[in-house]
Amino acid sequence: MKVILTQDVARLGTSHSVVEVAAGYGRNYLIPKGFAKVANAVNLKVAAENARQAAHKAEKNKKEAQQLLERLKDISVEVYARASSAGKTFGTISTAQLSHALAQHGIDIDRKHISFPEPVKELGTQSALITLHKDLTHTLEFRVLAS
Repeated sequence: MKVILTQDVARLGTSHSVVEVAAGYGRNYLIPKGFAKVANAVNLKVAAENARQAAHKAEKNKKEAQQLLERLKDISVEVYARASSAGKTFGTISTAQLSHALAQHGIDIDRKHISFPEPVKELGTQSALITLHKDLTHTLEFRVLAS
């Protein structure tokens, strides 16, 4: 049975792709759960148009991410935290704190797109990995200062 996937399905395919599956798997799981549609002539045309529009939107998002990357290269970000005299922070710097510090520079990045290679628990220069697009990441150097 041929079906058109409406969203990404692990070990099967990506959204808008046409795949061959067992009839029972398609009828009893993929189609009722909304993961796929039957691959008939009408649905194939609709899927082709949706794939074209999704590709256009993905290209636009990648260009916006590239522009955001250029802005990230030019800024100096500082995060303030309470710290001891030995330079250790009381608690860990969170991705939400870094996202808020970036927002003060006019850069809106969701905290879910920020990750730290290791927990940030000390004052000084630290680094964070920012995922701007599935193909575009940036390592941001920021400073942690005592408040």
